[in-house]
Parts: sequence; structure tokens; C-alpha cells
Amino acid sequence: MAYTTVDDPSEHTQSIYYNGTGGDAGASQPTTITNTGNADLQPDFIWFFEFSAGYGHALMDSTRSRSKILFPDGVNAEVTTGSTAYDLVSFDSDGFKVGAPSEANSTNGGTTQKLAVQYKANGGTTSSFTESGNNPGGTIQTNATAGFSIISYTGTGGPGNIAHGLPSAPELVIFKNRGTTNVWATYHVGLGDDLKLVLNANDAKDADGSFMNSIIPDATNIRAGDSNNPNTNADAGTYICYAWSPIQGYSKFGLYEGQGNSDPENTFIYTGFTPRYVWIKRIDSAANWIFHDLVLGTKNGTGTIKGNIGNLNSAALRLDDSASGIDDWGDINIFSNGFCCRSAAASICANGGDYVYAAWAFNPFVTSDDAGSHPATAV
Repeated sequence: MAYTTVDDPSEHTQSIYYNGTGGDAGASQPTTITNTGNADLQPDFIWFFEFSAGYGHALMDSTRSRSKILFPDGVNAEVTTGSTAYDLVSFDSDGFKVGAPSEANSTNGGTTQKLAVQYKANGGTTSSFTESGNNPGGTIQTNATAGFSIISYTGTGGPGNIAHGLPSAPELVIFKNRGTTNVWATYHVGLGDDLKLVLNANDAKDADGSFMNSIIPDATNIRAGDSNNPNTNADAGTYICYAWSPIQGYSKFGLYEGQGNSDPENTFIYTGFTPRYVWIKRIDSAANWIFHDLVLGTKNGTGTIKGNIGNLNSAALRLDDSASGIDDWGDINIFSNGFCCRSAAASICANGGDYVYAAWAFNPFVTSDDAGSHPATAV
């Protein structure tokens, strides 16, 4: 059996950082952002980060359309930009176009650096599913090879099942009620069936199994709660759900205990690939969601990004806190088969702290045509 089915992760996910133009909707717009990975990537999900403090994060996907913006670092309801001259103009065959900033300044506001994290689903082509009893109806687009689905649905008010289309049970699921100021309710496999996290907050795990009716996802369905929990299935509520399942050699989701020191041997987390992105969240105590991206490298003394791939990744973003911009939120080392913590920071490796992580590949450790083992090396 092949070790991985994803020899080139850039076919399914890429990130790119670029400078905003801060312009208006005039002749200088739109700005074309072209990906730089090995493969062309038409994104279906883009999370825009602003490196400087003061601009909010913005999230768009091809299911809801380029004009619908959500803000994953806050609870705001979905905003519609309207004009094609603003914000995200289009999802393109190898990147995207951004226009003048309106609601989502992170796409092109100011002249500072931005980061766009992208995932591919099914090229914007969705399939419909019909409401049946308490089971919601809606649309789904799935990239089974990379274990990623985008699901849009209308709530029924009763606990129901939503088919996810993935090759195995999803281990990271994020819900947002698009029409209200409810939180981003988040399931991670490291939590169990009666706990949730909130993507837009630094809260510890919450004993609230009702958002998934205390039933973890299985090989076919994600469970949504009832009208008592408007985060996932209020009657007539409009929802978006992002679901990822693990793909050997490409993505992994897990749990680790912090060691409270900088010895990499004590905190090595094996993934089976060189991580491109690593999300880390402490779950037993309040701490921010930390996002490391291999392409960001380290942060120099002037606060700018080197932009190179290096052993020490000290430049990180907070998923739940755009106001802080990019900074040193806890160092990690990236290796050819995993990562390790190089800091005792409470956000990533406090002694005895419990942490969940999500990681996606830059390169597989062993490709589909190479069954041999490889020594672990720093990237």
C-alpha cells in the first residue's frame, strides 16, 4: 500500500503572501495574485490574514461565492460586498484576484503584507442534498483526495445528520451560523464527544456536547445539534461547515502534552510529512490559537518577515486575534517528518498543558512510489 496518495500537496493547498495596494475600484484594480507552488491551484477556500495589527481576518469560499465574507476572528454575521470591484474579485485557475478593500481589509487594504491560506475543494461545483426529517438540506463540494469538504446547509431545529463525503471520519470540523453573531463552534478529534472549542476565542475546551448532539463524526455523517444550540442547527438558520479528514502523508490531527522546556526531543510531534501549516490550541486553559506557516520563516528585529524557509519558525499568527498581527507567539522547529516546540510559551508548550494540533503537508516524508524510510532532518 502506498504511504501517501498526495505526492504534491501544492495541488490541494498553498499559501502566498503579498503586498496590498490599498487602492480604490479604479483602473489599478483588480490585483492578480498568482500562486507559486509546484502545481496550479484554483482555491475554493481562502483565509486572508493581515500581518499588521488593526485589520480583521476574512474568509471566503466558492460555495457561498466570492462576495460573501465571514470573519473567523470574530462573531460577525456574513457580509455581502456586492460589487465585483471590491475585496475578492474571483477564484482563478492558479490563484485569485482582489479588488479595493471594503468590508474585508485583509484582502487588499493598506500596503502591508498579507497572507492567503488556500484549500481546494471541488472547483466550486457543488452537489445538493435534500432535507429529510431533522437532517438538514443543502449543498456540498468535496476534495476526497485531500480530505476536505465545504458544506452549506439550512438548519432544521432538531438533531440531524449531515453527510460529509470524506474518505474517513473528519477530525476537524468548523461550523458558523452565517446569519447571526454566534461563535465558530469547532470539533477536534482530540476533544472527545462532549467538548467543543471556539475558533474565534482563546477559551479552553467547553463542556458543550450539544452542538453535535454529543455524537462525534463517523465515516459518513457529521452530527448537528438542535435549536437549543444555534451554533449548528437552529431552525431555518443558514450555516457553513468546513470539514477535514486525515490523509496519510498529507494531513494529521492530534493531541500532545507540553513539556515546558525548549528541548526538541521532548516535544517532537510526528506527522509523517514536512508540515506546511501547523495550528496549535491549548485546550485545558485559555490560550490563543497559534498558526505557523513554513513559508513565513522567522521574524527579524524590525518586525518584517524574512519569507524564507528556515529551521526556526518564530513568526506566527493568532487565528482568533487579528489585532495582534504577526509576532513571536512560540517557536517551533519544522522537520521532514513532523515538528517540535522550542519554547515553553503557554500557547504551545506549557509544562503539563494539553494541546491539540492540525497540520498539513509541504512535502510527504515518503512518496507513493518510495516505500523506504528516510532520516528525520530539519527543513
